[in-house]
Formats: sequence, structure tokens, C-alpha cells
Amino acid sequence: MLSADDILQIQQLVNLYGHIIDERQFSRASELFTEETVYDVSDFDSGVHRGAAAIAALWADPEAKHPLAHHATNIVVTEDPDGTVRAISKGTGVRNNGTVGTVVYRDIVERTAKGWRITERVAIRRRPEIVPAPS
Repeated sequence: MLSADDILQIQQLVNLYGHIIDERQFSRASELFTEETVYDVSDFDSGVHRGAAAIAALWADPEAKHPLAHHATNIVVTEDPDGTVRAISKGTGVRNNGTVGTVVYRDIVERTAKGWRITERVAIRRRPEIVPAPS
């Protein structure tokens, strides 16, 4: 069972992502991800990448189109019956032209010897055509 401290550390991890990527501190990707992490940004036409080094290289690509700012919000941490720990969050990104985009991050996180790390991140771009119907 997750403790309140675990949940706080996982929330800090999700929040740290925006600070690292916005400050262009790509060499710090290992503070967020493991070498086995699956990072799926295919919904942004950027493919699927494996491991902190590959993610850092993706971010550092001169052709990468980073927003000016990433903001994480609505972070919910849960634990499945099998012990898998998940974090879902919403994000907003402020683009260079001042427009704003939004994303849902679906993460699987694990406690490692270095602390909590994201082992799988799927980024789902929010857009009008995929808004669910009311239930």
C-alpha cells in the first residue's frame, strides 16, 4: 500500500518533469525515467522512445518543438491490486505564439534505488474530436 509520503514523492516526480524540460536540462532525464522507460509521444507525431538517454536525445533534437512552459495539474496516484502504481495527470503547454495546448499523461511509476521513476509515459493530446460523451 502506498504511503502519503510515496504519493507526495510521485507527485513531485510528475511536477519535476515540467521544470526539467522547460529549463532545457535534458541531461537530467534520468531523474525522471529509467533506462527501460517507454515514452510514447506518438499522439504528438514524435514516436515511442525507450530509456532516459533516448528521451534526452529526443528532447535535445534541434528540430524538437517544445512549448515555452509545461504545467502539470490534477495529479492522481493509484495502486492496482497487482501493485502497479499509476499516476494520471493533466498538463497545459504554452506555445511560442501564446496559444495553449493540453495533454493527459498516463504514467506507470516504480520505486527504484534512486527514488520513484516513470517507467511508462503515454502522452495523449486533448482535442475536441476525442472529448468523451457525457455518461
